[in-house]
Amino acid sequence: MDKTSVSSAASEGWRIDRFVVGVALLGLLLLGGLIWLETAPFLVVLFAIGTLLGVALFHGAFGFTAGWRNLVVKHRGGGMRAQLLLFGLTAVLMVPILGSHQGELIGAVAPVGTSLIVGSFLFGIGMQLGGGCGSGTLFTVGAGNLRMAVTLLFFIIGAVLGSLHLPWWLDQPGLDPVSLIDGLGIPGAIGIQLVALAGLWVWVDRRERRTHGHVERSELRLRGEQGMLRTLISGRWPFAWAILALALGNVLTLVIGGSPWGITFAFNLWGAKALQAVGVDMTQYEFWTWDYPAMALADSVLVNVTSVMNFGLLLGAMLAAGLANRFNEASRKRPEGRPFLAAVIGGLLLGYGARLGFGCNIGALFSGIGSASLHAWLWFAFAFLGSLIGIRLRPWFRLPN
Repeated sequence: MDKTSVSSAASEGWRIDRFVVGVALLGLLLLGGLIWLETAPFLVVLFAIGTLLGVALFHGAFGFTAGWRNLVVKHRGGGMRAQLLLFGLTAVLMVPILGSHQGELIGAVAPVGTSLIVGSFLFGIGMQLGGGCGSGTLFTVGAGNLRMAVTLLFFIIGAVLGSLHLPWWLDQPGLDPVSLIDGLGIPGAIGIQLVALAGLWVWVDRRERRTHGHVERSELRLRGEQGMLRTLISGRWPFAWAILALALGNVLTLVIGGSPWGITFAFNLWGAKALQAVGVDMTQYEFWTWDYPAMALADSVLVNVTSVMNFGLLLGAMLAAGLANRFNEASRKRPEGRPFLAAVIGGLLLGYGARLGFGCNIGALFSGIGSASLHAWLWFAFAFLGSLIGIRLRPWFRLPN
């Protein structure tokens, strides 16, 4: 028996990886303490929310990439329906908060134009080659997936390249940000988005029923397979639990942090800081002279909301993987050439596309629909089109569909 994997509960077969759990808890304690010393307590709360989101993503196996691929290849819609439920619930909770114009809350609303279309399309291809989206890459790296660590490295490189080119892309044809709240009011913004999500739900159902003769409803299951407590701690969560956790986590991020949940700006920042550390003056590039990027570049990453939440997400996923005794589970096969190349190309496309498309599945799509922004819907459409190409390319890279 693996010395690090020991029985930890009376229930037969329930094992945890004590070493991984211990490292994750130590990391949470040390990093939480540093954030506390560095800045205001609200960032410690956001660090904790990021940690819980990491646990939810891992235990809920909530993957945007696999959900899209299962719909296209296997005509199974459970993953996509779970995403539609998540978007609808978040819009119902978040739009009234943003529409009330209380405080200084800012929604995820972005321009609609060439940059968005090109960026989301490239991101969609990258999702399927890299093996995950923004949140998917982070939580699988936290769970010990070495191939996804390669994807993350090139995700960061691609994001920095995108930040250098973004000003040029923004000069191409496009429109200013369009908020459905401003145009339709709170009820109208919620209503039209729920109608659109319901239409997609019907289309997904029809596609699944036409192929299989019936529709699986696993996303609606509320009970765990092994009892509430054991499922909560060691997974696998029903989709409904993950949907609730992710929606509430995003709303809390908005209320506490001032803007919805995002992932990929931190990748830009980490890459830029690394280049600064080796002597590259990033302030010579226009993107890094804009107010928010310039401020983030000058400050510690421990005062940057996106970075702090990403650190929490990584450690939360690590903790969850240890509790489930599944750390490094996906990396037990030796990496091969073409899958490795797919991780490199996919990571670059993810990073470059996320910068041009104003975020990933979390920042642009999930938080964008929660903010009733038109750009989120165009992002959804063009990322899905790009994903279709990525799915077709996967067999050449010896990636299973």
